[in-house]
Amino acid sequence: MITDTKKIFLAGATGAIGKPLCKLLVNDGHAVFGTTRNASKVDELKALGVTPIIIDVYNAQHLKEIVVDIAPDIVIHQLTDLPYALDSSKMAEARIRNARLREEGTRNLVAAVIAANVQKVIVQSIAFAYALGTPSLDESHPLNVNSADESAALSARAVASMESQVLSESFEGVVLRYGKLYGPGTGFDNPPPGGPIHVDAAADAARKSITPGITGIFNVAEDDGAVNTTKAKSILGWNASFRLNGIA
Repeated sequence: MITDTKKIFLAGATGAIGKPLCKLLVNDGHAVFGTTRNASKVDELKALGVTPIIIDVYNAQHLKEIVVDIAPDIVIHQLTDLPYALDSSKMAEARIRNARLREEGTRNLVAAVIAANVQKVIVQSIAFAYALGTPSLDESHPLNVNSADESAALSARAVASMESQVLSESFEGVVLRYGKLYGPGTGFDNPPPGGPIHVDAAADAARKSITPGITGIFNVAEDDGAVNTTKAKSILGWNASFRLNGIA
């Protein structure tokens, strides 16, 4: 599918989307540099054909130095800080950490991108941060930043900040508003209601976003009526039924 190979910096390479995305990118012939906070995951990344980078995204200077040194063509931001299976006993604190990651972590990553003159940034966002509205919400619908539910508003404001940071710079910015993840690494085997998305199909959307000239926001979810995915299908050529099917 990919004819022009790239050097790609994948932040969050060992996550639920990061792992299948590593496989897809390496299979396409790209040189992938994948980040992890945990040294114990280095061998796992090497086994995927990825050059491992141990980095704390909150260490802005170190992050900038690493990205400038690698000089990637593309940066893919798949960083999250959420518990396995969205463990309800841990979610209150996790939402705060995840909001910080989307705002401050993204700010540090974007600064590194600018310093390294990166061509494109692709970022993981969410399709369930929209304000209430008629089902099949498209990308123009407002986010739920004024929700009376403080946790929902916190997440939506962090998403809005992250997206704005990526879309307001001179590099090509792509925002993938993913639905509710299921599949390997998520703790969910079956699609949940309200716009589900399998991790393999989510990874494929990021892979397809690499194409030069593609920019903007895309809903990426299965068609259960929650969000409208016409844009991703028509512009990215994306299909929710995609699975790795044996790609090592």
